[in-house]
Amino acid sequence: MADLNLIKEHMEIIGADGVHIGTVDHVEGDRIKMTRADSGSHGDHHHYFSGGLVTAVEGNQVRLSAAGSAALLLEEEEGGEPLTDRHD
Repeated sequence: MADLNLIKEHMEIIGADGVHIGTVDHVEGDRIKMTRADSGSHGDHHHYFSGGLVTAVEGNQVRLSAAGSAALLLEEEEGGEPLTDRHD
């Protein structure tokens, strides 16, 4: 896991394949909080990524270990539950 202290507001989050995933709002503990605008199909609230997915922080980018399409499935809700468990 990369040093989460290097992650700053408005950095781009990209997958291992370079695909844009989202934008950092800020870091909360060991998770990255994404901006609401990048929070997928129900962007009425923020989504999160586990800091354990971060492999590198380079320039203005946070690179995740998962490819873009897989990383989207790893988004978490505020309480830590997987986004895929949400039933609307």
